[in-house]
Formats: sequence, C-alpha cells, structure tokens
Amino acid sequence: MTDSMQDVTAEPRLAHFPVTFFAIVMGLLGLTLALHAAAPFWVAAEMVSGLVLLAAVVALGSISLVYLVKALRHPGAIAGEWNHPVKLAFFPTITISLLLLATALLSTAPDLARLIWIAGMIGQGVLTIAVVTGWISHRSFQVGHLTPAWFIPAVGNVIVPVAGVQMGYVETSWLFFAGGMMFWVVLLTLVMNRLVFHDPIPARLFPTMVILIAPPSVAFVAYLQLVGTVDGVARVLIYAAYIFAALVVAQVPKLARLPFALSWWALSFPLAALAIASFRFAALEGTQAHLVIGFGVLAVLALVVIGLIGRTGLAIARGEICRPE
Repeated sequence: MTDSMQDVTAEPRLAHFPVTFFAIVMGLLGLTLALHAAAPFWVAAEMVSGLVLLAAVVALGSISLVYLVKALRHPGAIAGEWNHPVKLAFFPTITISLLLLATALLSTAPDLARLIWIAGMIGQGVLTIAVVTGWISHRSFQVGHLTPAWFIPAVGNVIVPVAGVQMGYVETSWLFFAGGMMFWVVLLTLVMNRLVFHDPIPARLFPTMVILIAPPSVAFVAYLQLVGTVDGVARVLIYAAYIFAALVVAQVPKLARLPFALSWWALSFPLAALAIASFRFAALEGTQAHLVIGFGVLAVLALVVIGLIGRTGLAIARGEICRPE
C-alpha cells in the first residue's frame, strides 16, 4: 500500500517538474565562467571554478534525467509547457546549458567540448526557430505574457560565438550572433513598451527583470571573440549592460519583498555575464574601474547563488516546487 500511495503522489509532482529548473544549471555554469574570467586577477578563482563546474555537471545530469523521465511518462505536460506563453521561452535554457558547458570545458577537454558545443549549437538553432514560430503562430498572446524571459532564446544565440570562434566555426558564430542581436533589438522594444505602458510584471515573474542585463553582456563577450578588439561597438554593448544593471539595482527594494520562486534563478546568469564582460574589458584595456566592477559583481553573484541553492533546497523539502500553478 505504501508503494502504491507513493506512486500516486509522485506522478503528479513529476508532471509538474518545470523546464525552468535548467535555469539553475545556467546559473552554476555562469558562476563557473565568471570565476574563470577572474583567474588572471585572483589565483584561487580557477580552483573554485573547477568545483562549481563539477556541481553544475551534477545538476545538469540530474535535472536532465528527471526531465527525460517526465517527457516519457507525461508527454502531455511537456506539451503544456511548450504551449505556455511564458514557459515556452525557457526551453532554450537546455541548449544554453550545453553551450555554457562546452565553453567551460574548452581549455581542459577540447574534443568533448566540441561535441557538446555542436549539439548545443544545433539544438539552439532549432529551438530558436521553433520558439519564434510559436510566438508568431495563430496563438493569441497578450501583452501581459511578455516578460524579459523572452530574451532567453536571443541570449542563447549570442553565446554560440564565445566558444565557437575558438573552435574555428567563425561564420557559424557570425550567423548566430546576427540572429541573436536582431531578436534582442526587436524584443527589447516590445519589452520596454510592455514595462512602460502596461500592467506591472506579476510578482512571481518579476525577478526575470534581471535578464535585461544578459543580452548586452553576453553580446560584448561574443563580439570580442569575433573581432578581437575593444572598439566602439564593444563599448556600446558593455555600457548598455551597465545601464540595465543600474535599472535593476533600482528594483532591488521590490525584489527583496517578493516570495521565492524558481524564477529567482534568473538573477544568477545575467550577473555572471556582467562579471565576465567586466573582467574581459579590464584584461584587454587595463582599466581598474572595470576590474573593481567585475569583482563586485562576482561577489554579489556568489552570494546570490549560495542563497538560491539554500532557498531552492528548502522549497523542495517543503514541497513548494513542482506544484500545479
């Protein structure tokens, strides 16, 4: 009887295991890469980066396994997420995680990194077309469905060149960079219109505001890989990231009052991208200000990730996650 009761209760929880869990992997891999970027200025950063990478791999494997079981047992639940106006944008977090993992492994396991990158790149291209097709299909989206989470597919595209250029896939990298930048500009216009002229973003999704920082931060790093120098375009990108960061800082009092949800993991990767961009600028231009910003953001990122891990574990223990919405 006990086993039967466990099956009855476990199945619905599994059916509600959300794709947003992959944002945890993005956050951990973002911290890994931020620590790696800090290594030229802080010797211990490389060792800590390796430990976080290990945790990220374990998280990616565990979450992927659970989500695969969900797909096999509850395909209708997967279809429900795909047809959800907000959750749809989180599907590329799966392929973004692969691209970030490939970037993290590039210096130590280049052959494995290449295979993971190719899988992530192909998957990202397919998901981008599929998600955008979903947006422009016959479905009736409302303005209230639009949040900064819609930037996720665009961010995934501009991640491709970060490792792709080093692997020799230069034209492929330019292709994805162009697509990502195009969708970022379009979505930025739509999101700003939604933020200014329509109802506020619901509390549960308000942490996705931090995603505003990610596209210009990642684009800056990708652009450096493509052109190899800090020029005017690169400066526009990193300073745009700083401007969005300042806007997000102004929202901190409101963020602090919100209840926990998995969407809080949206804080982690954008902070990581901003730290990486700052460290890269400091390394190339020798500017102390960008170095200070990099370490400041890295410190905040570390605290945020530690807090999110603890709060997520507590939420799982309390059964606050994987419940019907």
